[in-house]
Amino acid sequence: MDRTPPPVSLAAALALPRTPGRSSEVFVDGDLEVRFAARPTNGPQVPHQRDELYFVASGSGHYRVEETVTAVGPGDVLFCAAHVAHGFEDISEDFSVWVLFYGRQK
Repeated sequence: MDRTPPPVSLAAALALPRTPGRSSEVFVDGDLEVRFAARPTNGPQVPHQRDELYFVASGSGHYRVEETVTAVGPGDVLFCAAHVAHGFEDISEDFSVWVLFYGRQK
């Protein structure tokens, strides 16, 4: 990226066009992709090709990584390595996460 993008508020991220259950692109710079998911799919996701960080923006739920399930809420930071089964369960209506994919696809 040849410039620093402006900050993106939670309200602006919630207004991004999206497909239900899917995330919306916020910006991409080389090996970093920032996305936002409001009410992501409840249940397992297809394992991704890159490491991934989630930042819980609002709401609550449970985050499953393989067989480990953890309660999560606003301000929590979640990690998932590439190729690992993971997903959200029992999420509230207002659950949303910032999603960061980074590194090269493995």
